[in-house]
Amino acid sequence: MNAGDRVRVERAGQTYEGVLLPSTTPENLVVKLDGGYNVGVDRTDADVEVVESDVYDVEEGDAEAESEVEFDEDLPTISLISTGGTIASTVDYRTGAVTAQFDAEDVLRAVPDLAGLANYRGRVVANILSENMTPDVWQELAGVVAEEIEQGADGVVVMHGTDTMQFTASALAFMLDTPVPIVFTGSQRSADRPSSDNVMNAVCSVEAAKSDCAEVLVCMHEDESDDACALHRGTRVRKNHTSRRDAFETVGQQPIGRVDYDEREVTFRREHAERGESELAVSDDLNPEVALVKFTPGTDQAVLDLAAEKDGIVIEGTGLGHVHSDWIDRIDEITDAGTPVVMTSQCLDGRVCDRVYDTGRDLLDAGVIEGEDMLPGTAKVKLMWALANSEDVAETMQAPIAGESTDRSVPWE
Repeated sequence: MNAGDRVRVERAGQTYEGVLLPSTTPENLVVKLDGGYNVGVDRTDADVEVVESDVYDVEEGDAEAESEVEFDEDLPTISLISTGGTIASTVDYRTGAVTAQFDAEDVLRAVPDLAGLANYRGRVVANILSENMTPDVWQELAGVVAEEIEQGADGVVVMHGTDTMQFTASALAFMLDTPVPIVFTGSQRSADRPSSDNVMNAVCSVEAAKSDCAEVLVCMHEDESDDACALHRGTRVRKNHTSRRDAFETVGQQPIGRVDYDEREVTFRREHAERGESELAVSDDLNPEVALVKFTPGTDQAVLDLAAEKDGIVIEGTGLGHVHSDWIDRIDEITDAGTPVVMTSQCLDGRVCDRVYDTGRDLLDAGVIEGEDMLPGTAKVKLMWALANSEDVAETMQAPIAGESTDRSVPWE
């Protein structure tokens, strides 16, 4: 039995059939199933039958091999910063699950298409799945990105898990004034799957990092095809699907730009900060003591008592920004105690306006700050930043800083 053989493995009442792959552990068999997934099977008590020999020529990789990246003075320098996630992941052959493993140099080896597009520098800030992301990692990441720019990087690509990418992108958009593009990218499907999006997303992100748009962007598949990636402003993007490759959408507008994968061409639809327009500035103080409260019919008012222990509250209200009338007096008490309360909407489009109905007017009288058309998650991140960096939190929350809100809501602007 050798790597490349087609095998049928039976263990504990389960049958797996596919191509045997090299394993990093002697205790486990690794089988690539016909559907494209890899599965790890404990060799103990496993019954293995070779169905066909040498179906594929599978070479054993050299674990000690190092990539040789040649420097070309005619190419821009792009910093690849890894925080973990599926784009930088391998299969855990003990369980068959995907786990974050790669550092930035590993990504270069895994995506040879990146060769010749730029000179690269690689750094690892974290090696975590994005559900484990925290504000202190945002701060560390902001510092590393700033260092890379100070050391001459012409653009930065941040590899990040997709589940919380929008929060980290928002945080860096508030913490950094940047003279070069900062592009977040990830992968919805790991490299072991035939439908993986890691190569195209990585290539398009490097192209975006070479562009003249000096903003924080998120670069992911534009649609279900492999033609282009969309470029979303970091404070206006939301992950709207659990598993599709085109899971990310700009809310209320079209994406700010796109990258044609075949042509390697970057185009932008709207005005944006241009390369070199701003000097690098870092305001990375954050107050993480902010609660995001989602109101739905029947939500116990006691959630406000818990949230009141924080230094700031964002409420995701209904429609134009409403909650049950019974909440208003408690909100009034909270704001009187000096805790800012920002109102956003659970609607995916449009803006908060608490001047239309009695409930909204009462909320304004209770001291609620209208969150304009900010996404609730973005509003939470911005309030963390405003509490640490602004003397007038209400004024800061209602003033656009990084494209997170607009003067008026116009679809497809």
